[in-house]
Amino acid sequence: MAKDKVILTKKGFEELEVKLEYLKTTKRSEIAGQIKIAREFGDLSENAEYDEAKNEQARVEAEIIEIEAIVKDAEIVDADTIDVTTVNVGAKVKVYDKEYDEEIEYQIVGSAEVDLTKNKISNECPVGGALLGKKIGDKVTVPAPGGNLILKVIDIHR
Repeated sequence: MAKDKVILTKKGFEELEVKLEYLKTTKRSEIAGQIKIAREFGDLSENAEYDEAKNEQARVEAEIIEIEAIVKDAEIVDADTIDVTTVNVGAKVKVYDKEYDEEIEYQIVGSAEVDLTKNKISNECPVGGALLGKKIGDKVTVPAPGGNLILKVIDIHR
């Protein structure tokens, strides 16, 4: 089965590369030091510090493998060159929600970059998917548990 490409903005790709470098160098070194110290406590079969350090090592190694796979298969979208006549991955889109009488700005990103605290939503989530390809003035209806969410696109920019 072919693996789907992971879509990342250029900035998101660069942030992942920095994180990967940190995990491979600094974090690995820190954990190796923790393991060395824990070994000095004696019997490894009853050594909680050793077990914890080994668990942390396994978690970091799994994260390294995951990030390497994302970076290797990433499709990079340069937000500086995207077409802002329609909503695309990398674009920031301001929408008006009539029900709550509020404007909300989202940035459409790939699933690996989602950060709801910064209003970065995935192109694969219901709202992000519904907004893709829309133009200023378009309305979208997004099915939601509490009823349909109706949004009007009022601005698209980088």
